[in-house]
Amino acid sequence: MIAIVLFGKPGAGKGTQAEFLKEKYNLTHISTGDVFRFNIKNETELGKKAQEFINKGELVPDEITIDMLKNEVSKNMDKAGFLFDGFPRTIAQAEALDAFLQSINLEVTATVGLEADDDVLVARILERGKTSGRADDQDETKIRTRYEEYNEKTAPLIEYYTNKNKYHAVNGIGSIQEITERLSAVIDRF
Repeated sequence: MIAIVLFGKPGAGKGTQAEFLKEKYNLTHISTGDVFRFNIKNETELGKKAQEFINKGELVPDEITIDMLKNEVSKNMDKAGFLFDGFPRTIAQAEALDAFLQSINLEVTATVGLEADDDVLVARILERGKTSGRADDQDETKIRTRYEEYNEKTAPLIEYYTNKNKYHAVNGIGSIQEITERLSAVIDRF
């Protein structure tokens, strides 16, 4: 079994690429956003807890997020592996993911970062905002604020995974097919 962490700034194409990769490699795509929406919509115990924090305008604690991910992993042990999208976002979350995977005799196989220039990504998101319906996809200031948060909290994961020889940068500029081929060249090594 493999466990791939896919990350990059908003607009880098993680969701688009995850769709191709999950089919090609028979992976379970675990998107933190999708997992949150499922648990909240279905009013699971974890969803109710998460909603309490969201209603207060607070971040959902890592423990709740990890528990949601554990549930997703345990439901999908019949696949060839997992593709984590949107998690981890911090060093603490990466350490929690490592500990959880270790408890089921797995480890992060590789972390693949889709890299692209901010200006290119901003243009992508603004274009996506024309159809996504997301207000935060239509405001360049909000987009750039998301990048500042990424640089502060998530970018340190590059060093974290580089120190473990598990970080692989992939050029996120080009056609969807070109980027998929670049990602596949990395994943095929494992």
